[in-house]
Amino acid sequence: MAPSEAPRSGPWDGVRDYFRQDLLPLLADLRLAIVLLLAIAALSITGTVIEQGQTLEFYQTNYPADPALFGFLSWKVILISGLDHVYRTWWFLALLIVFGASLTACTFTRQFPALGAAQKWKYYTQPRQFQKLALSAELSETDLATLATGLTQKRYLVFQDGTQLYGRKGIVGRIGPIVVHASMLLILLGAILGAMTGFFAQEIVPSGETFQIRNIFDSGPWAEGQIPKDWSVRVNRFWIDYTPEGNIDQFYSDLSVLNLAGDEVDRKTIYVNEPLRHRGVTLYQADWGIAAVQVKLNNSPVLQLPMQQLENDGPRFWGTWLPTKPDMSEGVTLLASDLQGSVLIYDNAGQLISTVRRGMAAEVNGVRLSLVDVVGSTGLQIKADPGIPLVYAGFGLLMLGVVMSYVSHSQVWALEQGGTVYVGGRTNRAQVAFERELLALLEGVAERSGQEALNV
Repeated sequence: MAPSEAPRSGPWDGVRDYFRQDLLPLLADLRLAIVLLLAIAALSITGTVIEQGQTLEFYQTNYPADPALFGFLSWKVILISGLDHVYRTWWFLALLIVFGASLTACTFTRQFPALGAAQKWKYYTQPRQFQKLALSAELSETDLATLATGLTQKRYLVFQDGTQLYGRKGIVGRIGPIVVHASMLLILLGAILGAMTGFFAQEIVPSGETFQIRNIFDSGPWAEGQIPKDWSVRVNRFWIDYTPEGNIDQFYSDLSVLNLAGDEVDRKTIYVNEPLRHRGVTLYQADWGIAAVQVKLNNSPVLQLPMQQLENDGPRFWGTWLPTKPDMSEGVTLLASDLQGSVLIYDNAGQLISTVRRGMAAEVNGVRLSLVDVVGSTGLQIKADPGIPLVYAGFGLLMLGVVMSYVSHSQVWALEQGGTVYVGGRTNRAQVAFERELLALLEGVAERSGQEALNV
């Protein structure tokens, strides 16, 4: 061949060679997978310890620059590095992708070849081949048919060609690691999908009000399609059950999902650990508050006054101010701490005047003040994560793969030659149990053949 006709190595050939000879072995390296897994675990712990998705004021208050936590962890470090939203940062997602690539490379370069090797077997044709096995024996005055029967009873899949025999069982144990890797890839895919397209929101809604999800505090870059725009939620009623001692037992929200026409398309009473799910969005009962107090002054119509939570270090209180004269020269402060229907009344000097319960009245500043009701507000945590089904499916598949991986792949060979049956076997795990099983099998074969001695 002339020099000008020699095959040239193009740029794609160099890329292919680099991928096969350098990159693929590096990705399939178990040490790299362990390092990546430890890094993901450490960052996940960091994302659990450091509160995610909070306001700037929260981080400035809890992680001041002077003195910084551990000497370096301040609110500036948290915000600049993205530790306030670890699971959506580019570097955390990059770790997940590289770890997924490592699992894929290991699967195709190690696990699939191991499965293929387990399925490609050969008969042993020479007695010396049995010497390479960890466990081998020689039987006289027996035949392969008796051995094949014993192997079948032990749930071996037996193949026989004249004087040669091969039996195996537990091939599912070779499939197990592949299933484990596939399940982990499914979990990673679900985590990435949720991080890119999911969102978290919080809403505080008074009883009787209708709202659309707007107060979103954390979302992925592709989450816009998950935010509902064609339906809203109405809080039909919010209430709290109390114990005989006056402590909160459980709080409930009766929610209705409304379409654009205002028609109810779904309804459910939710409470802690029993959310409402609608079209991929989950609404959890997370908190509660007091939205307003309804009162009457003498024979006036019902007045609804909004209440605000007071800033104090003790028990939670909500308060409002009610004028008792038209010129607002006098008034009283109303305080409530729960929805059991009791309101404390204070004058402008901060002195307790009276305590009034729902349906009762009290005289204040020459006015008859009647308490009609205390209106509660429900605190809802709203979440959409399209990756959750993939994550759940991945964990289910992971459990199945782990169970499959514990199954031993056992192989037995036999050769009948010169009146002697040569038998040997091996397994990939549970070596002692396999040896006991094979020895018991050979003893049973010898007994059925009327053999008096077993030479091992």
